[in-house]
Amino acid sequence: MHDEAEMRGHRRTYIGALPGNIIQSIRKAGTKHCLMMLDEVDKLGGGSFHGDPSSALLEVLDPEQNSTFRDNYLAVPYDLSTVMFLCTANMLDTIPGPLRDRMEIIHLAGYTEQEKLEIAKRYLLDRQLSANGLTAQQCELTDEALRAIITDYTREAGVRNLEREIGAVMRHVAVRIAEGAIAHAKIDRGDLHAILGAHKFESEVAMRTSMPGVATGLAWTPVGGDILFIEASRMPGAGKLILTGQLGDVMKESAQAALSLVKGRAAKLGIDAVTLEKSDIHVHVPAGATPKDGPSAGVAMFLALTSLLTQRPVRSDTAMTGEISLRGLVLPIGGVKEKVLAAMRAGITRVMLPSRNRKDLEDVPAEAREKLEFVWLETVDDAVSAALEAQVVEEAA
Repeated sequence: MHDEAEMRGHRRTYIGALPGNIIQSIRKAGTKHCLMMLDEVDKLGGGSFHGDPSSALLEVLDPEQNSTFRDNYLAVPYDLSTVMFLCTANMLDTIPGPLRDRMEIIHLAGYTEQEKLEIAKRYLLDRQLSANGLTAQQCELTDEALRAIITDYTREAGVRNLEREIGAVMRHVAVRIAEGAIAHAKIDRGDLHAILGAHKFESEVAMRTSMPGVATGLAWTPVGGDILFIEASRMPGAGKLILTGQLGDVMKESAQAALSLVKGRAAKLGIDAVTLEKSDIHVHVPAGATPKDGPSAGVAMFLALTSLLTQRPVRSDTAMTGEISLRGLVLPIGGVKEKVLAAMRAGITRVMLPSRNRKDLEDVPAEAREKLEFVWLETVDDAVSAALEAQVVEEAA
């Protein structure tokens, strides 16, 4: 919407004048005691010579003002206080601040793998069978096939692409039945490659490595959680810190804070301060083409550096997340549910979380809570004792 008249209506002096969409929708509903949904409110057009629709919405969504909403066509105040408005948006950044202040914001997390599976079984399969002219007797998808489509062919917060891929499988079966080649098809995981092609996405599997300087971190993405590897390397130099992997400003600052923390605790950790001064440290976070930002990799960066400089490898069954402070405290982070589920998918068995995130554990599905061991961190000393192996590995030449 980019024209204020679509919200407030036209004055009757114009030919083809109409009430605004708010009044027209109430007329269509037949009552002003209704629920009105404003979809994609973050796509509102900015102000122009047509007026600013977001300014009109300020009055519509404010319960202190909307009892006297003025539509230009009606030319009299209209009471909107009995209407319940529900807005949806993909991002909050593009919604003007004053308009956002008039809303109570509810964040909806993306679906987990198990939730997607249930939605596909209960709803998407029937809809795609009907859309492609098939019956349940003619085409059957196993749970394993659905899981493979979810993990290997789609990576999203919702289920739009999942439905498209299921539709592609159904169309393949429909063509085979129309040709008379088959009368019934049962699609399993092994049949998907011939229908949908090679895997589009690979699940990050925890690298089983005993090399010092590599730590497994946990990341939040708009399509769920993921694991990432923090790699640190040392070479002769003058004490510089090199950061690569398309890191944002906040993540770069986390790496600098982690190095300062290691230098400040060098004696306690058994690190030779002279060697540290004469070494350049390189921290890299693959994949290098993917932008990354946020403070929650602080603990992983600290452990990668400590592991590198003490030559004690980080346990390969352990992943971690948490922000660090220069006092050595581990601070709380967001996206705990998504990160924990990502760790479980990747074959991790121990997850290290800030102790101040204990309250978020109730959002994690019971299946993940049973399978994983949780280690709660107050300080970086807790992280060192819980994550680093006891033995020292000889440094490679």
